[in-house]
Amino acid sequence: MKVVAIDQGTTSTKALLVTPDGEATSLGAIRHAQLYPQKGWLEHSAGELLANVRALLDAGAEAGATVMALANQGETVVAWNRRTGEALAPAIVWQDQRTEQAITALRNAGKEADVRSLSGLPLDSYFSATKLKWLLDHAEGAWELARQGHLGLGTSDSYFIERLTGRYATDITTASRTSLMNLDTCQWEPLLCEIFGVPLEILPEIASDDEPFGTIATPHGPVTLMASVVDQIAALYGHGCRAPGEGKITVGTGAFALVLTGNERPVGLAGGSVPTAAWQAGGARAYAADGAVYTAAAAVEWLVRVGLLGDVGELAGLVGPSAASRGVYFVPALSGLACPHWDRSAAGLFIGMDSMTDRQDLVKAVLEGIAFRIAEVVDTIGFSTSAQSAISLDGGLTRSRYFLQFLSDICKRPLSSCGEAEVTALGVAGLALAKASAQDAAAYLSPASVERVDTFPASGGNVAEARARFSDALGRSAGWRRMDEQ
Repeated sequence: MKVVAIDQGTTSTKALLVTPDGEATSLGAIRHAQLYPQKGWLEHSAGELLANVRALLDAGAEAGATVMALANQGETVVAWNRRTGEALAPAIVWQDQRTEQAITALRNAGKEADVRSLSGLPLDSYFSATKLKWLLDHAEGAWELARQGHLGLGTSDSYFIERLTGRYATDITTASRTSLMNLDTCQWEPLLCEIFGVPLEILPEIASDDEPFGTIATPHGPVTLMASVVDQIAALYGHGCRAPGEGKITVGTGAFALVLTGNERPVGLAGGSVPTAAWQAGGARAYAADGAVYTAAAAVEWLVRVGLLGDVGELAGLVGPSAASRGVYFVPALSGLACPHWDRSAAGLFIGMDSMTDRQDLVKAVLEGIAFRIAEVVDTIGFSTSAQSAISLDGGLTRSRYFLQFLSDICKRPLSSCGEAEVTALGVAGLALAKASAQDAAAYLSPASVERVDTFPASGGNVAEARARFSDALGRSAGWRRMDEQ
């Protein structure tokens, strides 16, 4: 049995061909357009995403795959006509901030306590509910299709699943990112749907973990969609995390730290981290604590876009003293601040520059700012408390040894990098293989057990002053954006 494991991410769609003995072969990666129609908006062409998924699926089937596993962006949403398959509007990406005024209105109406109590999530435009409502109200023909029973409205995975298999469904890990699912029952919550104005009856089915999603016809034979989960949950499994306190950090477009918490919904999480659903384990649901940093590699892409960095390959040449040691700091709040602050009014900020500040200082400050933000999350999310226990990382920015060493020093923890391994795709492949073989996902030693290629021990030294100065800079960035500017 071979698995075609597809990671449909923010900037590209990647695929691996994975065998049960752990052999993984790349099937390629396809980039898609990033659309910025207005300030604070980010969109993708839903049709382009689907076509890329389909192309890589067909390549996997041609290579002998009979099982498919799918990881998705999480909070990105799509509205479509289920009769024709046509998307009614561009997909609204998880980074998009167009619904901030709706979030403020809900907060002013006193709805945040109910939303947190039922879904576990704070009121924030990062999560899907207000984006779904925006599509319902603004995508042409959406309400009419809803009345006719032909509207598809959901996270991007439900669009892929419905168009590929005919089944209108999502999974629990993705539904837990919408603010519409009751985290205790793992079902759509009527009160949450009422609060956000999204009719429960038009949402996709939340599928059970113990059955395939359906069968997909390909030119090379049928393929069973066995597993579909949020990308960060797939990466958590891919890192080999199985016990409470084990976690990982993915440093991609944003940075996402997750730590397993146990088989019951976590309560009393510290520092603004949020609970989320993970995989099924021995008949019980696994849960995790989640801490997000909105802007990570996105800030590096911005450096390239504005000409401060020629290309990301230049990061390999960074050496010497830190920008922080020269008094230069960057707050990576290009889309506001997530955990533990949850402040969309914060803005990106350089501070400490003088006539001697050069381009390399600015590039270093951006990488260091990302590291400072990740360190805030590490402090609060619940990683194993042993300072000798390495934290496992993956993602594009882990190619920078400068970034990894600075992060290790700031966190005062050793880090273990997975290098070039496609951990997300490997993780969702492992979950699919576990389900296909009817084994306990928590115990299954899948090909997602990735060999660590680099370890970065903390070099010691007093970092308290640097972190205090970053906190000062961060405080200066807070509240900079007025509501009419968002």
